[in-house]
This record gives sequence, C-alpha cells and structure tokens, in this order.
Amino acid sequence: MVQGEQDRMTMYSKESPDPLIYWGTMQATRALMICGVLLGFFAACIAAVGMKCLTCLQDDEVKKAKVGIVGGALFIIAGLCVLVATAWYGNNIARDFYNAFTPLNSKYEFGPALFIGWAGAALAILGGALLCCSCPKRETSYPPPRGYNKNAPSNGKDYV
Repeated sequence: MVQGEQDRMTMYSKESPDPLIYWGTMQATRALMICGVLLGFFAACIAAVGMKCLTCLQDDEVKKAKVGIVGGALFIIAGLCVLVATAWYGNNIARDFYNAFTPLNSKYEFGPALFIGWAGAALAILGGALLCCSCPKRETSYPPPRGYNKNAPSNGKDYV
C-alpha cells in the first residue's frame, strides 16, 4: 500500500467525536426538541380524551371540553418549544454562514429538516389554538331550569 493511500484511509476512518460533547447551543436545541416531542405526545393523548366522539368523560360535557382545552394548551407549548429550537438553530446557521472567519468547507445551509420543524411548530400552535377556542358551556348537559312555575294556581278563568 502506498503511503498516500494509507494517509487518506486513516483520515476517513478516524473515529467521530462523542455526540454528547457538542457545544451548549446544540445541547439546548436538542433538549427543546425532545421536550416539544414529549409534550406533543402527551397533548395528543389528553386531547384525544377531550374529543366528543370518544366515550371517556361523556357524562359531563364541561369537563370534556376543559380536558380538550388543556390538550390544546399543551400543543401550544410543544409548538413553541419546537419553534424556539428550530429558530435558534437556524439563527446559528445564518450567523455562521455570513461570518467571514468561518471556513468555506464548514458552512451549512438551511435544510429540509429546518423547514419541516418550522411547519410542524406552526401547525402545532395552530391546532392548539383551535382546541383552546372550543370553550366549554357554562352549565352541564342537563335541561336548563325554567323561569316559571308549571303548577301556578289558576284564578278561576281557564282560557282555551
């Protein structure tokens, strides 16, 4: 084997660094994305309980609507976590791209994952807002009380 080929092979076969040793911004964006995914999962579970088509909590419509609102609020928080993480990472990419001291071979551009993250965050916030807009009724599903007495005494004149 020629010395040049051996150097090239050792250059490509070097072990990659431990993924947990990245800089703080990357760790923070990862943590926000994980929080957003977990919150989105719990929001979907809670919002499913609050759906009108399921039989959970069908005795009281007010509680069911409030559970739906809680699910919507969790969707909004999850969407904000994802939005902050993707916007923060996108800001770092743009800042490094326009930095004159960054080498050309280490500049990144916006990829599809960043756009998918922004779209997912927008849809999660929109869906959470729609769930939160389903305000519960003030009373339960029982018939409302009537304002007059059915057995009112008659004063002797019955009209037909």
